[in-house]
Amino acid sequence: EPFAISGDLAIMVGGDPSDFKRAEPLFNVIGKSAVLCGQSGAGNVTKLANQIVVGANIHGLAEALVLATKAGVNPETVFDAIKGGLAGSNVMNAKGPMMFERNFKPGFRIELHYKDINNAAKTADQLELPLQVTANLQQVMKALVGWGEGGNDHSGILSYVEKLSGVTVSNK
Repeated sequence: EPFAISGDLAIMVGGDPSDFKRAEPLFNVIGKSAVLCGQSGAGNVTKLANQIVVGANIHGLAEALVLATKAGVNPETVFDAIKGGLAGSNVMNAKGPMMFERNFKPGFRIELHYKDINNAAKTADQLELPLQVTANLQQVMKALVGWGEGGNDHSGILSYVEKLSGVTVSNK
């Protein structure tokens, strides 16, 4: 939602190139980038691929912060150290501070991300692809929705990792 409000959406389109060209001025108003990904359906597949990467990044960051906390290393220091390297990402920069503040006010709700991950898993099944990270994200998000946390921002994946590990991320 924040990117929709600010006009910073990444728009992924499938369809005819001439239709894309005709609609491109509108895409440029509502988003910061618009890419023609291929024929009809390609934009949807690209969106699902995006959601896999976003979920994997959030889950990986949550595990890294829990590891740091359990090992007695300040997780914010770890975050600062790795965000400028290869592990750094827009996802990390957006969701890390929310995790530290325990601010799970929805920007993108877990229940919506879960819907997308389910669609990615269904697409993978139809293509007979074994997507293990996607399957894991599906289970993580299913648990969070089942625990009544589906309305939280997807940075709330941290709470899943914390519950499994018995560790609460803290910089104290």
